Amino acid sequence: MGLHISNLVRVAAIDFLNPAPLMWDFEHPPRNTELAHRYRIQYTLPSSCAADLLAGRAELGLIPIASLTPQLAIVPGCTIASLDRVRSIQLIVKRNSLPADDPDRLLAQVRTIAADTASRSSLAYAQILFRKFLRTDPEFLPTPADPIAMLAHADAALLIGDPALLALEARASIEHAVGPCLWLDLAHQWRTRTGLPWVAAVWAVRPQALTRVTAAQLTETLQLSRDHGLEHIDSLVAEWTPRIAIPPETIRHYLTRNIHYTLSPDCVAAIELFRRYAAETAILSPLPQLRFL
Repeated sequence: MGLHISNLVRVAAIDFLNPAPLMWDFEHPPRNTELAHRYRIQYTLPSSCAADLLAGRAELGLIPIASLTPQLAIVPGCTIASLDRVRSIQLIVKRNSLPADDPDRLLAQVRTIAADTASRSSLAYAQILFRKFLRTDPEFLPTPADPIAMLAHADAALLIGDPALLALEARASIEHAVGPCLWLDLAHQWRTRTGLPWVAAVWAVRPQALTRVTAAQLTETLQLSRDHGLEHIDSLVAEWTPRIAIPPETIRHYLTRNIHYTLSPDCVAAIELFRRYAAETAILSPLPQLRFL
């Protein structure tokens, strides 16, 4: 009997480096063949993952925490987070004549930010930094992720995901083109100001998906995939080295030290605080209570 596509759980996933360990079993033997009989992977941008999930084009999605709604349930166990510096969300600010040792003074003068809008959560973190902590409200200008072009027409640039990692590698050439800059890791900024981890994304599910897979099966499948991915970091480094212009040891450090993949109680508290701050500053709609599967 042939495989019925309509019976598969449609999964909206992100084709970035940081979720690679979470996707291990879906992409590698021996589990990928078995999982292909239950799940169909659709790769897209983080912001589109949420749109696909909310529109019913997917039942399960790795979505930005900014896109959580009361209708979606968080699958326990897995996350994309960071306990301090994440590397892959960079706010690059032109220094002009100001010293780099007073970042808040420099940030207070920012009026325009060219922003890569690939991740709604990262954009909201940047807005919270300015509205909540600095009491300013610069204009965010949606712009393709090209740091030199971004900084040519704005005071600062917000880079997310792989473009941020690549920009760090090209830092010298970027500053040669635009002048001295202050490079701020927004995960570190959040950690410094709140004492909590920075959380980017979680697995979220539409209840309709549970007609084809149980909550226990789904949770176990995602956690096992993460665990197997973390057991195969060497293989992931080998796979990603030809795909992204970053040294292998930087990829290894990123996957093992920068990114945190376990949805701990502190991570849950961070999501709740993020959503509260985002609501207080009119960035996102209120989310009174997180819903878990």
